[in-house]
Amino acid sequence: MNVCLIGNGLSTLILANILANRNIKVSIFEEYEPKKNFITRTLALSKNNLEYLKKEKINIEKKSWSINKIKIFNEFKNNEEILNFGSNLDKIFFIVKYKEFNDLLYKNYKKKKFIKKFKINNNSFFDSILKEKDNYDLVINFNEKNIISKNFFYNRAEKDYNSFAFTSLIDHKKCNNNIAYQTFTKFGPLAFLPYSNKQTSIVFSVLNKHEITSDKKIKKLILNYNNKYKITKFTKFEKFKLKNSILKNYYFNKILCFGDNLHKIHPLAGQGLNMTIRDINILSNIIDFKIDLGLPLDNSILVEFQKKTKHYNYIFSNAIDFIYEFFKFDNSISNLYSKKLFIFLEKNDFFKKYTNRFADKGIFFNY
Repeated sequence: MNVCLIGNGLSTLILANILANRNIKVSIFEEYEPKKNFITRTLALSKNNLEYLKKEKINIEKKSWSINKIKIFNEFKNNEEILNFGSNLDKIFFIVKYKEFNDLLYKNYKKKKFIKKFKINNNSFFDSILKEKDNYDLVINFNEKNIISKNFFYNRAEKDYNSFAFTSLIDHKKCNNNIAYQTFTKFGPLAFLPYSNKQTSIVFSVLNKHEITSDKKIKKLILNYNNKYKITKFTKFEKFKLKNSILKNYYFNKILCFGDNLHKIHPLAGQGLNMTIRDINILSNIIDFKIDLGLPLDNSILVEFQKKTKHYNYIFSNAIDFIYEFFKFDNSISNLYSKKLFIFLEKNDFFKKYTNRFADKGIFFNY
């Protein structure tokens, strides 16, 4: 059984490791892209996904920092939380640095004889894939900009948020640091995500209309909204454009799109990678079922994967978008709706329970 993965990101390496655990031969083909270090980028992993990765021998917990609670604020109540999730006794999600996660995955894959890596130097590679002259049972494409995606996977629902996300790591005086803070400001969502007792990750999604592009202005805004930390240092800011995107058809012949090529969402809930890991979990379960029955890995896997995930991913993606749009609109009318709504939700145990479950497992009920 041979599987071809086209891509060079975290999602590619996670799937490669998991397929190799099943003694499936994996060929990773990397396309040339400008090198991205993502020194300040951090990722949120749900508790359920962390346990899944651990089961698949990807033990990232040792390099992560646990979060017990999330506190929500808005523009007009920046000193008083309007909502909170979690408890002081339980870990609800984990923060890990992108680079450390990437390094761990590389270290793992180099130990696996079933994984080989290659560079794509010209379009003859794509020609062989499209004409099925290769020896791969499945091809999984993570890149939305290559020839395959442009020619066969262009039909997608997209939304431009007209925003950039700015990321940085702040050093601060030592403190108990297991609570994440999310403030829905008039400029866009601002998240403080603890990484240690002395370091916290910042993700600030700023609307382009405010014309705030310099590090100096971003720092000033963060300091204005910061009520928790005695900040001593900012690392260099990195930024990336924000959009919502989801494919309408997941596969073509034996080619499946995956990762960011399949769906992109706003980072306000830290669910981008979590969505992909849930997809990997479902895909690996389908593959396990085929292997247990002695069936080949073929197009039927892709058909079943789309059937099991497409509607859930669509609903989940739109739920995140709704949260973003609600707070954006609410800020424009002086938080008129949230003032009354969150008084009710704060006392509603069912809402909190389901919201915690939504963040941990998405909306998949059985996988």
